[in-house]
Amino acid sequence: NPMAVRQYFIDSPELARWIERFSGFAVYSSPWFSAIYILLFISLIGCVLPRTFEHFKAMRALPPLTPRNLSRMESFQEFTGTGEELKAAQAWFKKARFRVRVEENSISAEKGYLRETGNLLFHLSLILILIGVSVGSLFGMRGEAIVNKGERFIGVPTSYDTLSFGKLVNEDSLQPFIIEVIDFQAKYDPVTNAPQDYTATVRVTNPGEKNSTIKTLKVNSPLTFGNTRVYLQANGYSPIVTVRDSTGQVALQGPVPFLPQDGNLRSIGSIKVPDANPQIGFVSSFLPTYARSSQEGGISVFPEALDPKLLFSIWEGDLGLDSGIPQSVYRIDTSKMKRIGLDSLKPGETFSYPQGSITFETFVPWINLQVVDDPGKGYALYGAIAAILGLLASLFGRRRRIWIRITSSGVVEVAGLAKNGAPGLEAEIERFVTHLRKKM
Repeated sequence: NPMAVRQYFIDSPELARWIERFSGFAVYSSPWFSAIYILLFISLIGCVLPRTFEHFKAMRALPPLTPRNLSRMESFQEFTGTGEELKAAQAWFKKARFRVRVEENSISAEKGYLRETGNLLFHLSLILILIGVSVGSLFGMRGEAIVNKGERFIGVPTSYDTLSFGKLVNEDSLQPFIIEVIDFQAKYDPVTNAPQDYTATVRVTNPGEKNSTIKTLKVNSPLTFGNTRVYLQANGYSPIVTVRDSTGQVALQGPVPFLPQDGNLRSIGSIKVPDANPQIGFVSSFLPTYARSSQEGGISVFPEALDPKLLFSIWEGDLGLDSGIPQSVYRIDTSKMKRIGLDSLKPGETFSYPQGSITFETFVPWINLQVVDDPGKGYALYGAIAAILGLLASLFGRRRRIWIRITSSGVVEVAGLAKNGAPGLEAEIERFVTHLRKKM
């Protein structure tokens, strides 16, 4: 927030200089943050890749040999057999997707590598997400622009209110599309005041095309221009005012966007008239559905403009527009100005003061367009999906081993081992033994 940073330098200049030395106002582009990010990346790769290779070798290796003393293992059972148990056990293991190791008088079986596979997939997916974030920060762009109903937005740098690029791209990467806002409709719940639907009807002209098309823009239905997407992010109101000077000449005329402050779209804004002599500024509030509160004064009780009203105080003096210091379009620094009036207007009304007059003509809605080009979002999406799948596999996968041996006296011994203490081994061995006994 450049305005807030500038104000911080004014309020606490010494502390602000120290914060700037440590990149406190631009953390995500600072060298120390980049170093943490890169080291995390390297550490994650250095941890996961060796584990992946070891796991791949373990998956291809044969299960371990049958222990000499199965009675010491978990869920040990023994019974007198017929000698056909090994063949029946091998068929059961194959059906249950166990990997088996057949010996002369015993079988070692193992399954459940999905647990470790899911664990590794989860961490490998984090690397893919980091790659996606890196690609987006290097080659992406993000911009925002407020467009009034009836106005056009052209995809050039000067049309954006805010615009930022990745480290390896510049304004040459912008898509030169044109969007004209024909209409905007907002629906609200009459009981809760919560928004139900936002719909913007726009006329779109694509790069290289002469003919335009009418399209509908919604919150979750963006417009697409190549790799660039345009989202409907927010909305508000722009009062249309006419300000005249003391001679009756028009000093300012047109819509002025106001910034919403709450869910009922009570909005603040500033009407700056630098061409008036002396310069005039209006510190204003726009209330879509006006009401009076004993504690807060003028408030809005519904976000739709059912009873709109413009409240303002008039200030005379230097607006500071020629100082070269950037300032917010929604606020006026009145510390060196003099207040000369205070009033409110409904649409069509005029207020006169010694230095001129202001007429509240009407109002129009505005929409905030968020323009995003993020080439790394596909990698991040696939990484997120893979991470969820890997996490599920890690949580619900159960790795276990089962052994069966026929001793020289014809006794069948069965035992198992649950890796990581996973439950369910006892029940599985019970099913295995039941299957063997049926074959007797």
